[in-house]
Amino acid sequence: MSLASTPCCGSVLVVDDERVFAVGLARLLSTQFPDWTFDVRCSGEEALSAIVHGDYAVLVTDLRMPGLSGQTLMQEALAQDPALTVIMLTAFGSVETAVAALKQGAYDFLTKPIDQEHLFRVVGKAMERGVLLRENGRLRQKAADGDLGPMLIGKSPAMQRLRKSIAAVAASDYTVLIRGESGTGKELVARAVQSLSQRADGPFILVNCPAIPDALLESELFGHVKGAFTGADRNRKGLFMAADKGTILLDEIGDIPASVQSKLLRVIQEGEVRPVGTNEAQRVNVRIVASTNRNLEAKIADGSFREDLYFRLNVLTINVPPLRERIEDIPHIASHFLFRVCNELGVPEKEFSNEALSYLSCRPWPGNVRELLNLVRRVAVFCPGERIEGAFIHRMEHGADTEPECGAGFSPYKDAKQVAVDEFTRSYVHRLLEHTHGNISEAARLSGVERFTLQKILKRMHIDTADYRRG
Repeated sequence: MSLASTPCCGSVLVVDDERVFAVGLARLLSTQFPDWTFDVRCSGEEALSAIVHGDYAVLVTDLRMPGLSGQTLMQEALAQDPALTVIMLTAFGSVETAVAALKQGAYDFLTKPIDQEHLFRVVGKAMERGVLLRENGRLRQKAADGDLGPMLIGKSPAMQRLRKSIAAVAASDYTVLIRGESGTGKELVARAVQSLSQRADGPFILVNCPAIPDALLESELFGHVKGAFTGADRNRKGLFMAADKGTILLDEIGDIPASVQSKLLRVIQEGEVRPVGTNEAQRVNVRIVASTNRNLEAKIADGSFREDLYFRLNVLTINVPPLRERIEDIPHIASHFLFRVCNELGVPEKEFSNEALSYLSCRPWPGNVRELLNLVRRVAVFCPGERIEGAFIHRMEHGADTEPECGAGFSPYKDAKQVAVDEFTRSYVHRLLEHTHGNISEAARLSGVERFTLQKILKRMHIDTADYRRG
């Protein structure tokens, strides 16, 4: 595993009764993983106390130690923290001890003397697993609490800007308009705004506007009284009243009919709703968040969306970036999704090869994060092996007559070559544009590639030169 693909930070506990060995091992690992913290303990008892009072993602422990053995330490440590990833070390390696350790919960098993490259690879994978396990636990807890904000994964500049926008918007109580392409996670952004706001303890009501027939949308939003229309056999509270003291998300606001637009405008202006069938207004305390993937300015121009409603909704705006504008986040997002999907399916954990992650990073993703999640679900179902290669994904996407084989072995030359070429091209163009600050003419001169050809490459890979320009 390369350092670039390793989670950025966390803590590892190294345990061995030979202090010189433990300190040396921790020092060696710290040179490969400088962003991680490495603690050393020289007995099982000290290590267990550290685990009880600390937060470690990975435990690297000797198997045979006086007092509390590594095997017993692992069992008690996992009882304390099931998300801990354990690597066993021993100078008495055998198939039997390795199998026993793995069956009892160890992630992997290393035999002394330890090969350095193998050590780095195993520990790196354990770090990734440990971080994902903790993140998955946090996500489950947040999901139970109705807060899915942490699912906005990524450390790209685009995601950092998005998080800052969310934090700034959450600090106020103004109406918010969330704009972005389909599948970018607009609902998650709305939930993050809610969870960080003063309304975090209030209800969060999602209204999928296009899914509700036009004739019923007004009643769904504002409620109705008994006898207001055929079938209205009792009074019904609308979704705005259900969201009182909380937040309502009007998803795909650009698709609501003109008749509802005018009544929604009144709700925003006056802070009250009027159920269908009555002129009596009811006060409501709701923060309105609207989302859309439509060009509302164009809809205003053709008369299908009210300009005054647009200005009322567009007090604060959050633009959610498409996946192609944060390609550096794709490996972590894909790995996170794969871990989550394997848990959902109840199958052993799988992993993407570096080649597969490079292939995924080169895809345009017109369906954005939702499309990536769906692809991960397919490969998790159809790949019987634990390692997913780029060629396997390529054949699945291009409609092989039979389900492709996956796992150990070589990829077909043509598939592997295409993946490698795409990976090289994207890396080369990225470094070229960084050097020229997005100047196409200078980039063409330095690379020896015709300007027209270079522009075709940029278009095919959805690379925007504006991202590289200064200022």
